[in-house]
Amino acid sequence: MAQSQFWNDQRVENIIGNLLRAGVILAAAVVLAGGVLYVAKYGHQQPQYGVFHGEPSDLRSVSQITQQAISLHSRGLIQLGLLILIATPVARVAFSVMAFAAERDWLYVVVTLIVLAVLLYSLTST
Repeated sequence: MAQSQFWNDQRVENIIGNLLRAGVILAAAVVLAGGVLYVAKYGHQQPQYGVFHGEPSDLRSVSQITQQAISLHSRGLIQLGLLILIATPVARVAFSVMAFAAERDWLYVVVTLIVLAVLLYSLTST
C-alpha cells in the first residue's frame, strides 16, 4: 500500500478521533479511581469550607504526581487523570505533525509545529 493511500484525510481524522476519545476515557477512568479511593479514605471527614487549603507540595510537579499515583494515593491519581486530560489535545497536535509530514504537506507541518511549540511553552513556563 502506498504511503499516500495510507495517510488519507479520512484515516487521519479517524485516528485523531480515536486518540481524543481514548485520552478522555483514560483520564476519566483514572480520575474516577482516584475519586473512589479519596471518598473511601476521607469521605467520613467533615469538610472545612472556611479555610482554603491549596494542593500539597508533593502534587505540584509531574514526577511527584506520578510517584503519588504509582503509590495509589487518591490525590495523586486524580492529578494524574487531569494531566492525562491536559495531555490529550497536545498528543493530537503532535500526531497531526506526523500525519502532515507523512502526507508531505509542509505548510501544515510548520504551522502545526508552531502550535505545538506554543502549547508546550505554555505548559512548561511558570
